[in-house]
Amino acid sequence: MCQDHPNWTGNARTPALRPNGPWRAVGSDRIERDARRARTLDAESLGASTRVDSVAAVELVRVADRPTYRVSFFGAPGAGSHDASAHTVRRRAFVDAATGAVRPPLTRDEAIATAKAAYVGSAPVTDVSLLTADSVGTHHEFREQPLPAWAVRFGDEEGATAYVPAELGEVLRIRNDRWRLFDFLWMLHTMDYEGRDNFNNLALRAFSVLGLVTVASGFVLFALTSPPLRRRMMDKAPVAAAARTLS
Repeated sequence: MCQDHPNWTGNARTPALRPNGPWRAVGSDRIERDARRARTLDAESLGASTRVDSVAAVELVRVADRPTYRVSFFGAPGAGSHDASAHTVRRRAFVDAATGAVRPPLTRDEAIATAKAAYVGSAPVTDVSLLTADSVGTHHEFREQPLPAWAVRFGDEEGATAYVPAELGEVLRIRNDRWRLFDFLWMLHTMDYEGRDNFNNLALRAFSVLGLVTVASGFVLFALTSPPLRRRMMDKAPVAAAARTLS
């Protein structure tokens, strides 16, 4: 979840609702017609090293200030191979809406420009790095997000970093020092010290059982030490002894 910050536009805080600029004004019939054309993309047009099994979605977005189709498809590496044993994953590709040419993922300069477009402050960019699956661990603040992604850090007092997935072309997450403190406290709350987001971890279940045992033992201890209950038990003891004597 993105932190609200006065230096970020509303589009950056809610990337799922980000408008696509003037391209939303294009008629729906035009978009659907072009989307159907984009769905005919094959392995040759998306790259010689890609096998396309099916197209999942076609979105019209702006990449590097150009109208671009973001095509989500299921495919696998293999130079067009149709080996059923190949691992099929969801992938994305950019297709220029004007020329129909497939363009590569975001470059470093394009990621910086995208992050700056969402940033309305005056702080400069202090660091840019490309995150991959090898560099993002289970405790990373951009964990479980699309990779590869560009991390664009700004030199403001909040320590803000904008994360721009190279195959999405937009700012997906913004992290700052307040969010990092929240994330640390969230880890303590979930007691997941490996991935931070798993509520079903062994430590939490063990402490849950321990809590139930503690509560149950409290009721038992109350019953054994409560003065009213002890007096009632003591009053019943002579009656029970007399009954045994008579019997």
